[in-house]
Amino acid sequence: MHRTSKYLQRHFTILIKPAKTPKHARTMISSPPKSSFGPSSDVQEFNDVLKSSKRVLALCGAGLSAASGLDTFRGAGGMWRNHQATTLATPGAFERDPGLVWLFYSMRRHRALQAKPNPGHYALVELSKKMPDFITLTQNVDGLSQRANHPRDQLKLLHGSLFDIKCFSCPRVEQNNYDDPFHPILQIDAAEDERLAASANTIKARAAYLDPNVSTHTINPDELPRCPECKIGFLRPGVVWFGEALPEDTLTEMDEWINKGKIDLILVIGTTATVYPAAGYVDQARQKGARVAVVNMDGMDGELGAASNLRNGDFLFQGDAAKILPDILKGVIGELKVPDA
Repeated sequence: MHRTSKYLQRHFTILIKPAKTPKHARTMISSPPKSSFGPSSDVQEFNDVLKSSKRVLALCGAGLSAASGLDTFRGAGGMWRNHQATTLATPGAFERDPGLVWLFYSMRRHRALQAKPNPGHYALVELSKKMPDFITLTQNVDGLSQRANHPRDQLKLLHGSLFDIKCFSCPRVEQNNYDDPFHPILQIDAAEDERLAASANTIKARAAYLDPNVSTHTINPDELPRCPECKIGFLRPGVVWFGEALPEDTLTEMDEWINKGKIDLILVIGTTATVYPAAGYVDQARQKGARVAVVNMDGMDGELGAASNLRNGDFLFQGDAAKILPDILKGVIGELKVPDA
């Protein structure tokens, strides 16, 4: 199989995002028959494989957090307050109107903090405690894995985090800032905010953008938080925007882990893995000997992306990851106890 080169892994920028996880959960069969051809959905068979495994990789996407109630802004046209959400997730959008972009992310931070880690997050935390060579690589930016106390050295963030704060001009990064709002000027709630009116995606607003005599900034840039170190750059959310390179340290750490030796199993959880280099990790794990176990709302007739080429010896568990993970990992982690809020 084709393997993504390290050069491409280093220099590939985010151009697309995975398709939205379907809203409607499907019921997992309680006692599925053992597969003689193609992937199995037998929990005991999977538990036998998991118990014999030493090096395991989990690749996670939005489906892991679906039970926590978070909107990925990729459905219903991906609109937010009359804006295409994906057009706000670019360096150019931040340069053009940093206040609008910050309001969008301030709202996302607020919603993520209202959500709670679900049993799927906690099941992966417990597996990390039981298996020192288990690595979780997540495409999610919602901070739910961190809030579930996932061991930081076993959690790799491919797309950054809403709760990391970076400088737009210098290398400064602050991790795990859970202030809500991050800055008083960024307070936003469910009611219509008059600061968004000037940037509404309408013909009148677009005409205003072209008129140098009309101010279209949602927030006066002088009021936005600046970097306390360089004193020049605006502070920004620590996520990877479209057109930006993925974090070099994460890619290097993943290269080193993959090249250490045989991989026994890769769990593909709640993601179609259609964005490189994330998509390439499934093939790389296979090349290192791994079986593939998919946990997804879609079955074989749906969109499984890079994990669609499942074969005899692989696994497919269709349904909600928050329900499935505690069940299929029980043989190693035992009965899951979700902490009280």
